[in-house]
Amino acid sequence: MLRTVKTENGIVEGLPSANTRITVFKGIPFAAPPVGENRWRAPQPCPDWQGVYKAYRYAPISVQDTPGLGTDVYCKEWHVDPEIPMDEDCLYLNVWTGAKSADEKLPVLVWFFGGALQWGYPSEMEFDGEQIAKRDVIVVSVNYRLNVFGFLAHPQILEQQPEAPANFGHLDQQAGLQWVKRNIAAFGGDPDRITIAGQSAGGGSVLSQIACPDNTGLFQQAVIMSGMIRSPYGKPEIGAPTELEQAMREGERFFSCLGVENLAQARKMDARTVLCKYNEFVQTHARFGTVMDGRFGIGDPLAMIASNTCMDVPIMAGNTRDEFPSILEAKDESELRRQAQILFGVDAETFLAFPQAHDKLGEAGYAPVSGLECSIKEVFERRRKNGSKTDSYYYRFDASIPGPDHPGTFHSVDLWFFFETLMKCWRPFTGVHYDLARQMCNYLTNFVKNGNPNGVDVDGKEMTQWEPYTEERPYEITFSTDKIVGKLDRNEYTHFLKGKIFTEKEADEG
Repeated sequence: MLRTVKTENGIVEGLPSANTRITVFKGIPFAAPPVGENRWRAPQPCPDWQGVYKAYRYAPISVQDTPGLGTDVYCKEWHVDPEIPMDEDCLYLNVWTGAKSADEKLPVLVWFFGGALQWGYPSEMEFDGEQIAKRDVIVVSVNYRLNVFGFLAHPQILEQQPEAPANFGHLDQQAGLQWVKRNIAAFGGDPDRITIAGQSAGGGSVLSQIACPDNTGLFQQAVIMSGMIRSPYGKPEIGAPTELEQAMREGERFFSCLGVENLAQARKMDARTVLCKYNEFVQTHARFGTVMDGRFGIGDPLAMIASNTCMDVPIMAGNTRDEFPSILEAKDESELRRQAQILFGVDAETFLAFPQAHDKLGEAGYAPVSGLECSIKEVFERRRKNGSKTDSYYYRFDASIPGPDHPGTFHSVDLWFFFETLMKCWRPFTGVHYDLARQMCNYLTNFVKNGNPNGVDVDGKEMTQWEPYTEERPYEITFSTDKIVGKLDRNEYTHFLKGKIFTEKEADEG
């Protein structure tokens, strides 16, 4: 087993995982601490160390609201430890490898966690990489800066460092990925067989990394779980990038809230004070996120992928059935008709002829539909029309989720299944859930290995066939606890609405 590995900065020693065939290295530094003068800078080179670095424990999580203090589903699901170490010195990654020697050239999965770019961390219990690693895939989970520390923009930052004026969290992800490219061979990995993957804001981060021109050749495939979020009803988009000028104006307003006159003063402030002021600031302002800065971010990643004006890599993407439904806001049928005419013009009557358009979701409005599903399928069709030569695979997660809260397939619940970590969850999962998790983890690792999710289960039998999604054959696979079903999507309602995700100009220009 590879328990000790020589990296570019020094020797690291890992420990056996629960499965002793797997070695896990926790808390390996991949960049200099982003503190002091390095706050709001691109990640700087990691200093070398002497002796053996004991990579035995997860590093502190990025500065954020203390986990485990709320009452939402996630504080019961996995954000359970208010005492978890937290520090601005947070640029560390974790590696799970089953390689016995450095020459095995195993494929690599690089994972970016989600949390709206405000919260989250690689040490969340659902992200244990052991089950994936036992399938001969090396797993690397990368930490990155969040919220005000990861995504502030300000004119003084632009003036001092025009090459990296924003998107520090995404630059952290990129630096982690570059570290993998340079070092993973020593862990038994193949630097030319890297798949990047993420869920929610981690999936959005994957989009951003695909769209960054500097990343050409850094990875070969991508997995985007619940990360392509648009509404066919023209609402402001979750995760859509902000123009640099607007982001810098917000940064100036934040400095006023912080009570500082310049960047130097802001860099000297205590991190907890900065976070407290940010939490005050976001009561009346939008949270900081991805910025179109003309350096890392040169456009809207979703539109760029749809127009095939960025890296062309195989993509596996999907969503859970119940998360983030898009709603047409209207209080009654007459307002529904008016809104439809505004949104769809000459196509309004076509829309209103669908019975689903008149379904009502409580008092929120009419015509609920999965904006995620519509977005993913439209992106897949458009990228192929615009010259993509690689395959796209769509999934829907529709399992029964047990528990007294009757949660449905809430946002992020599929992570327990893709990582096959159900045994860490409090929910009373049964055999059918474990069977489904095993197969979903199989599909994921097959995609990492081959750019194709198909393969055999542990009994040697072929799993349900999963074909690429194309306009001619709009194939989808549904993961349910009853049965995994693959079929062609013939839902005309969804087909109509997904055509409203982009304007023609948007998808053509990227």
